[in-house]
Amino acid sequence: MRCIMKISTKGRYSVTALYELALRYGEGAVSLKSIATSQGLSENYLEQLMAPLRRAGIVKSVRGAQGGYMLARDPKEITIGEIITTVEGPIALVDCLLTSAESAEQPCDRACACVTRGVWEKVCDSISNVLNHITLYDLCTDHPEQAKKVGCAR
Repeated sequence: MRCIMKISTKGRYSVTALYELALRYGEGAVSLKSIATSQGLSENYLEQLMAPLRRAGIVKSVRGAQGGYMLARDPKEITIGEIITTVEGPIALVDCLLTSAESAEQPCDRACACVTRGVWEKVCDSISNVLNHITLYDLCTDHPEQAKKVGCAR
């Protein structure tokens, strides 16, 4: 597993795409073309992002002329943290947090006695706590005046 120091376009665009699905929750399947057009994202890139989200049970796909994607669960049940860790992997500021300090797979031989490791753990726990307490529903309702585009696409 790799260490996330910043959220990549995979994480940001996944949140943006699922926000679009949350806005349309209960309306049926939404085509990737529609999501891409609405949010200014690449349709091909969205296709790649949907595979891990589908495997994780966050979205489901519908085949056919009226096909596309929809949320597999209520937007109130899907957190930003779940989305990001699904496409990015675990959130860790430093590699030594990806395994326990005592693990044979620990990349740092000083992890057991490291004074700063506890600081990085607290920072990661705080970030995870925030991301795991914000749902797609919250994104849709917190800023109704901005309820169309959330992403950083250019």
